[in-house]
Amino acid sequence: MATLIRSKLSNVATSVSNKSQAKVSGMFARMGFQAATDEEAVGFVHCDDLDMEHRQGLQMDILKSDASEEGAEPPLEGDIHYQRDGTGPLPPSASKDEGICSELSSQAKPKITAWEAGWNVTNAIQGMFVLGLPYAILHGGYLGLFLIIFAAVVCCYTGKILIACLYEENEDGEIVRVRDSYVDIANACCAPRFPKLGGRIVNVAQIIELVMTCILYVVVSGNLMYNSFPNLPVSQKSWSIIATAVLLPCAFLKNLKAVSKFSLLCTLAHFVINILVIAYCLSRARDWAWDKVKFYIDVKKFPISIGIIVFSYTSQIFLPSLEGNMQHPKEFHCMMNWTHIAACILKGLFALVAYLTWADETKEVITDNLPSTIRAVVNLFLVSKALLSYPLPFFAAVEVLEKSLFQDGNRAVFPNCYGGDGRIKSWGLALRCALVVFTLLMAIYVPHFALLMGLTGSLTGAGLCFLLPSLFHLKLLWRKLMWHHVFFDVAIFVIGGICSVSGFIHSLEGLIEAYGSNIED
Repeated sequence: MATLIRSKLSNVATSVSNKSQAKVSGMFARMGFQAATDEEAVGFVHCDDLDMEHRQGLQMDILKSDASEEGAEPPLEGDIHYQRDGTGPLPPSASKDEGICSELSSQAKPKITAWEAGWNVTNAIQGMFVLGLPYAILHGGYLGLFLIIFAAVVCCYTGKILIACLYEENEDGEIVRVRDSYVDIANACCAPRFPKLGGRIVNVAQIIELVMTCILYVVVSGNLMYNSFPNLPVSQKSWSIIATAVLLPCAFLKNLKAVSKFSLLCTLAHFVINILVIAYCLSRARDWAWDKVKFYIDVKKFPISIGIIVFSYTSQIFLPSLEGNMQHPKEFHCMMNWTHIAACILKGLFALVAYLTWADETKEVITDNLPSTIRAVVNLFLVSKALLSYPLPFFAAVEVLEKSLFQDGNRAVFPNCYGGDGRIKSWGLALRCALVVFTLLMAIYVPHFALLMGLTGSLTGAGLCFLLPSLFHLKLLWRKLMWHHVFFDVAIFVIGGICSVSGFIHSLEGLIEAYGSNIED
């Protein structure tokens, strides 16, 4: 009799626990917080599909049996979605499978160190666009210098909170990675009502940002080579074609390990450029015009400079992939700190010193102010930097396109571009080469470097670096945020929205005006 009573009490306790769990998960599903998507199963669940189905079947049977009892409430719609995705509570015995899966995944991909990840981020935020920062000081004075520092702080913060959205706490209180990309985060925020809308928006923004970055590198390569050798019978379009021919091997890139080597060389070329320009500026330190730096802004041109500054710090689209490929993801925050601190110091000093040297004569690209002999040497380094910078955004754009169009399971628009042995098929390689050619065609027909940079920075740059990370952070982690985190996220969203709208309008007006007057940068 005693055994029977204990058995009954145990069954009642289990029933009550599962019903309360179902109500709580259903409430979260209604509110939109922590809602799971079809792609967000815990990593070790994917390693054993049969075991996953067995556990989910047991959980669903319990929910259904609880709902059929007299006086019991039917399970909420969010409960079924929450349980079937495998993100609900799982037995502790599954932790063994988690270790096996993580070990297999770590062996499948070559990992990069924190230094290699730092080189990639440094390459992204210490790009060629630093040469336009003195122009921002020209139209913004000390406010432009402050904006360079402010953008570094904000982009470092939004990069960290974006990675925080990839993780959640499991039943054992451990922080686990349940999402793999920017798209997964967006889908989680729009679920359960629109589980695919967020991912599609982010995919479009990422592709525009990445492809536009590749186009700008081709544009600036052709422009710099044409200005370096004006006496040669080679047009700017012909130089762009030559640059594209050099970049064609990028279609054969397989992983970030090879890209990191290019990033290292690119960063070295960047330091050589900065040293040459700063050395020339220091040689004219006696003529520095400190009185020209004032607290004023050019209302019409400064919003374009905002877009240029924001675009120079764009790295958020690379961060989920970089963090996922790091040997020690715990070092990510430290890597973000030192890369953005270094970028802030170097950009601020470079912009200020260059503006003090040429003052009101500062041009859009600061190398145009250099004497002809020094300008040719610096431009050659700039071209090499542009060619070495191209692989990172190109590889990221290819990765986004392949995942969304060719590797999305049954939802893929086209068949998988990879064979069973993991090698890319010939037609997939042809599509990669076509993307390189597309960047060339755009560079030939839209050769307006500064205006395109400001337009892209104001539109997709501000959206991916300011607006979306803060919005996603509020949506997914609302219950865990302190009041100051909420304040920071809201403030970044508001300020980023204002800068994005104003910069986009003025950049578009400038682009229309440039086409009307047939002026090429």
